[in-house]
Amino acid sequence: MNHITTTASEQAKALVGRHYRLTDTYEVGREKIREFARALQDGHPAHRYEDAAAGLGFDGLVAPLTFSSIVLMLMQRKMFESVLSGYDLGQVLQTEQSIQVHRPIVAGDEVRCDSYIESFRQFGDKDFMVTRNVLSNQHKEVLQTAHTTAVAQTGVDLAADLRAAVEGVIMTGQSAADRAEAAAARETGDDGGLVESFDEELRPDSSDEPRRPRTAPAFEDLSVGMEIAPRTVLLSRGDLVNYAGVSGDSNPIHFSDVVARSAGLPDVVSHGLLTMGLGAGYLTSWLGDPAAVTRYGVRFAGFAPVPAAEASAIEFRGRVKQLDPDRRAATIALTATCGERKLFGRATADILLR
Repeated sequence: MNHITTTASEQAKALVGRHYRLTDTYEVGREKIREFARALQDGHPAHRYEDAAAGLGFDGLVAPLTFSSIVLMLMQRKMFESVLSGYDLGQVLQTEQSIQVHRPIVAGDEVRCDSYIESFRQFGDKDFMVTRNVLSNQHKEVLQTAHTTAVAQTGVDLAADLRAAVEGVIMTGQSAADRAEAAAARETGDDGGLVESFDEELRPDSSDEPRRPRTAPAFEDLSVGMEIAPRTVLLSRGDLVNYAGVSGDSNPIHFSDVVARSAGLPDVVSHGLLTMGLGAGYLTSWLGDPAAVTRYGVRFAGFAPVPAAEASAIEFRGRVKQLDPDRRAATIALTATCGERKLFGRATADILLR
């Protein structure tokens, strides 16, 4: 490993056990929820109309399950711009994401994000880091706990042609030069939007009465092994560009042929969190209640290539894996495929039913 790579790994290893917080909150707006739902092709009325959300017991529009990825992406970017600045963002991929839902995110929430570095390990020329991210609102209520596994390839330098391609198309403010300028500013006292925190961790309130689900299927309608009707979603380049803008995930492998091919990919590919969000929409569309999911986790196995002139088809399927009659709960196993490509290595969701 070269000196820069060693420094990056040492940076990561030294952070285990530490706690960081975004210095500003993220205010959840009604129109942003609508934009995000549209980007996920999620037509549930509670994401668009206040009366539909009120019918489910909420004071404002309910955000789609993976809406939190906007805040998590912001946290990840701030981490790699500051305390993990030794890594090249072009070599960092998210390999696994899980979300534990304590309360749905709704319009008007002012979301705070606290990130805890839980572990770091190395396998060959790859560094793996697991972070636990706690999202809470202005009332100090915990909304979600999300675990993210990111991997960085550290044994080789970013190829010169790939670096040039990325620098040529990357969003203004995110180039290597921009990151270096931001790092210099932090040395003069600018916190860069991220600070180390020593506050006690917020915990979900276990005394809260559990919300009564308002699902279309009742618990008695399900049986172990039961298949959920499949759904096919079409993804075009326009969908990828729209999701990049709405979510803040501006990695150019999702819109630039030159960058994608320089990175060794067969074509521009979909965002992993986009396919995860589409999978969540498939599930909540069947449930009829977007707040009935209590946990959702995906291990990513591959990307869906999206050609320039035609849409790619992604098929989602679900199967009832386990039932818990005491809690009127179920575990659903999900799959996502694009042609012969398997997009999810493992994906499960825990749901509550009426």
